[in-house]
Amino acid sequence: MRSLFLIFLLLGACNEQEMPSPYHAIDVTWQHTHADFLLNDFNGKPHNLLDFRGKVVVLFFGYTHCPEVCPTTLADLAQVMRLLGKDAGRVQVLFVTLDPERDTPALLARYVTSFDPAFLGLYGDAASTAKAAKSFGVNYVKQYDKHGGYTLDHTDGIYLLGTRGKPLLMAPYGQPAEKMAQDIRLLLSINQ
Repeated sequence: MRSLFLIFLLLGACNEQEMPSPYHAIDVTWQHTHADFLLNDFNGKPHNLLDFRGKVVVLFFGYTHCPEVCPTTLADLAQVMRLLGKDAGRVQVLFVTLDPERDTPALLARYVTSFDPAFLGLYGDAASTAKAAKSFGVNYVKQYDKHGGYTLDHTDGIYLLGTRGKPLLMAPYGQPAEKMAQDIRLLLSINQ
């Protein structure tokens, strides 16, 4: 009888349910354990994730000529920063261009800071851009038009990293600013 009870106890332990995540965004830490980059800001200063340790990092990959997703996302992130109030100083929004051919440092500086002066635009050559994108599972491909111009189809998630680089969360495009602000506040509170 005692062994039967022990078997049921062990079987019950195997079926433990996971606690629901406290975040609105999805935890993708396990997929991107070594995610990082080495890119320059629009002043030419090189950066990697360690440079932002102590802050929650909000990371978005896009490009300045993007017709809809990128400006909408940056406007949403500006709203998130307003919702955070004084906590916004403990958050760094990074916009990584996927289009280093057209997104010059001067253009990045004008574009990104027009949404919020604290936002930082990052760029690299084609190889370092591809390496950074791959590190975070970001896909992008040029779509040429009949006039020789192009747009980029790209992954549109927003990455949130805790003050020590973990956890790594991904918020979907269009997630309400209030939910993202809640996730950021939670990351700030648990990583102090």
